[in-house]
Amino acid sequence: MALSWNEIKDRALKFSKEWADTSNEEADAKPFLVEFFNVFGITSKRVSTFEHKVKKLDDRDGYIDLLWKGTILIEMKSRGKNLDKAFGQAKDYLHGLKEHELPKYILISDFENFRLYDLEETKTIEFKLNDLVNNVQHFGYLLGYQKKVYKEQDPANIKAAELMGKLHDRLEEIGYTGHPLEVYLVRLLFCLFAEDTTIFEKQQFQEYIEQRTNIDGSDLAAKLQELFQVLNTPKDKRYKNIDEQLAEFPYVNGKLFEENLPTASFDSKMRQALLDCTYIDWSMISPAIFGSMFQSVMNPKERRNLGAHYTSETNILKLIKPLFLDELWKEFEAVKGNKTKLAHFHRKLSTLKFLDPACGCGNFLVITYRELRFLELEILREQYKKQIATSIESILWINVDQFGGIEFEEFPARIAEVAMWLIDHQMNMLVSSEFGQYFIRLPLKKSAKIIHGDALELDWELIFSKNDLSYIIGNPPFIGSKIMTSKQRDQIVRQFDNIQGSGLLDYVTGWYIKSVKFIQRTPIKAAFVSTNSIVQGEQTSILWATLMQRFNVKIHFAHRTFKWSNEAKSNAAVYCVIIGFATFDTTNKSIFEYENISGEPHEIKVKNINPYLIDYKDLFILKRRKPICDIPEISFGSMPNDGGNFIFSDEQKEEFLKLEPEAKKFLKPLLSAHEFLNGLERWCLWLKEASPKEILELKHVKGRVEKVKEHRMSSNRTATQKLAAFPTLFGEDRQPSNRFVLIPRHSSENRKFIPMGFFSEDYIASDSCLFIENANLYHLGVLSSTMHMAWVKTICGRIKSDYRYSNELVYNNFPFPEKPAIKQIKAIENAAQKILEIRAQFPDNSLADLYDPLTMPPALIKAHNELDKAVDLAYRSQAFTSEANRMEVLFGLYEKYTADLFTRSSLKVISSRK
Repeated sequence: MALSWNEIKDRALKFSKEWADTSNEEADAKPFLVEFFNVFGITSKRVSTFEHKVKKLDDRDGYIDLLWKGTILIEMKSRGKNLDKAFGQAKDYLHGLKEHELPKYILISDFENFRLYDLEETKTIEFKLNDLVNNVQHFGYLLGYQKKVYKEQDPANIKAAELMGKLHDRLEEIGYTGHPLEVYLVRLLFCLFAEDTTIFEKQQFQEYIEQRTNIDGSDLAAKLQELFQVLNTPKDKRYKNIDEQLAEFPYVNGKLFEENLPTASFDSKMRQALLDCTYIDWSMISPAIFGSMFQSVMNPKERRNLGAHYTSETNILKLIKPLFLDELWKEFEAVKGNKTKLAHFHRKLSTLKFLDPACGCGNFLVITYRELRFLELEILREQYKKQIATSIESILWINVDQFGGIEFEEFPARIAEVAMWLIDHQMNMLVSSEFGQYFIRLPLKKSAKIIHGDALELDWELIFSKNDLSYIIGNPPFIGSKIMTSKQRDQIVRQFDNIQGSGLLDYVTGWYIKSVKFIQRTPIKAAFVSTNSIVQGEQTSILWATLMQRFNVKIHFAHRTFKWSNEAKSNAAVYCVIIGFATFDTTNKSIFEYENISGEPHEIKVKNINPYLIDYKDLFILKRRKPICDIPEISFGSMPNDGGNFIFSDEQKEEFLKLEPEAKKFLKPLLSAHEFLNGLERWCLWLKEASPKEILELKHVKGRVEKVKEHRMSSNRTATQKLAAFPTLFGEDRQPSNRFVLIPRHSSENRKFIPMGFFSEDYIASDSCLFIENANLYHLGVLSSTMHMAWVKTICGRIKSDYRYSNELVYNNFPFPEKPAIKQIKAIENAAQKILEIRAQFPDNSLADLYDPLTMPPALIKAHNELDKAVDLAYRSQAFTSEANRMEVLFGLYEKYTADLFTRSSLKVISSRK
């Protein structure tokens, strides 16, 4: 049992008094250091070596007075000697040590003066022998008391995961696989943490392997099996004659070491791999971060992207703070001055229950538990002012059994369980340090309830009754609708009771609907991190109309789109939102807005949060076939469905015309989104006006037609086979007969505007584009404005993060200005014309170049600014201050226009100017 700080201080006073009057002749480093460590309750056999031999830089032998490998190096000198010189000597010794032996601290002393160097934080503490009593806290690292600072993606986390990966691979190679391998590695993980966080003695596990197993690894598996059995056996029930080193290990329980596993097999390399793991300081590794990286290690496909999939602490806090943590801290501040109310508040914290139904390795649970324990520590500080008359155990009311999770894979589920024990222990060490009374929860009696299973199939009451549960949190799987398995899609359709459109929903929506059904008629609040697809595009109205209209869901807070990325080797960005909700309303609603999606948000207090995360009443934008305004209709371009036989590059066109120059009149420029944006050219055979005689006389044209027919006949689709009857035509012909505006269906999110342009009917618009026949400069101007782009960003769907412009969802629902004055229309037309003229000044530049944020010409930026002024004034005279502000106006117009759809004749939004 470790000593309390008061006991340590008593020993420090005695030690200082005994050694104060020792003469130089009587001063002996070894007994001095033995007694020094005894001050902290550390026996000399726990300290590695006295007079440790090491090779110095000049290749001569040196002798370190004391080396505790990986912890501290101590160099003693006679009274009055130069301590700076002694420190230099100590640093020279470091070059002769192996990496895992390198200390974190160097202590220099001449029996009277002490100088402690923190090599990691480059700090120095200096004091005299008689002042040791006031400086014992600086040696808390010897007892595992020091507060750790965890860094996301810290190299130590990655190194640890990679070393465990090597061990995993070798065990798998020899045939030790599946469930036994997963449990085995979780046990090893616990032991590695335990010896660096005071659950075990420092380096106890490492020394057991080094001193009790053969170098060739032949007996390592058997020795580990013995250890696991000992860890699962109370001390009073162990054999009386077991190995002395084994007997020193504590009783752990918690069912972690209960199951009998098949005996593994090790060789010398595997033994060294395990030892390499012990050389890392696991106390510096966060259970929240490491768990997910450890999980990645188990999957070779994910290992190259190590660290990409964990939920960062920053993102977890974005969810739990507005969901409950901020309120709890506010309540604490309100009651901390009242002893009775503070005790009631403490009791309330101990009754809260948390469920993560997609918990992975437990990141959300670990961070949430840690934050609650920080709050509990503040309560104890207020209650006891660092003076506790009773045991710490009796005043720590928050425990891991208040937390539950569901995880589809067994391995991360077991990791989550262990991670909760480890964070609990680390928080217990923090409290021990605070109040000077050592406390450890061993044997383990309580655990987080982590169930291995499918959250969309399991009854969540198996973890907590809905009457007891307080909050649902997490980060359900990011699996898009188009890449879901058929089983996953069936699950979603079933969860949504087969409503129309449920097959289009992403997998994450299953957790939303199941949560909402679970929390009906309860005060439970929930919040999830999700991809932003659930608040954009067609999914939005399907999902949220169900949740809000059928289950009375109200959104309490939301983080609008932000970029989720980690410093992984392959950093693939995901665009996320966080949505907090319940089945009751609140007046305390907040939207967290990101001016820079990779930056920090600012909070906006709002009256309501609708499905598009805008401060406006709840509404749902549905697909419609006709525009809500009096504007030209929009259409898809034509689809060849030709097997590539009608399509030509510039080079292919020239080669073809050499063979058949008479075909020139049938070759027309083909506009796809890619060619339009990047200034490229493609051509197509357009035989709509060709007579049968002309086709038959053109041998190579005829050959192309025959190949198109063959391509369509060989298709598995009946509709395509039917098109074989019309082999001279595009599969779908929607070509306009007049001038049109072309809109690419997909455009980069990096562009501030979607580039659009006018073309004559001689240009063939392909199906990667949309076109508006008979559109004029006014239409082009409004569609090229920031006002329209606000609508696009909010309403349209995405492919990854790029815009996916929709005719039925975006264009047909977009509210043009209401009854603009002739003067306003003219101003928009002039501004749009100016943009076209400036673009024409750069004939050698593609639209992609012109609209790249880095290279967009200043003149073009200015022209768009002028267009925005003209368009904004057509909507209202007051300036718009934010994108959300624009959406409020657009939603208002949308509601008005759709309410008037049956009296369209009274709504003349614009004139048909040409």
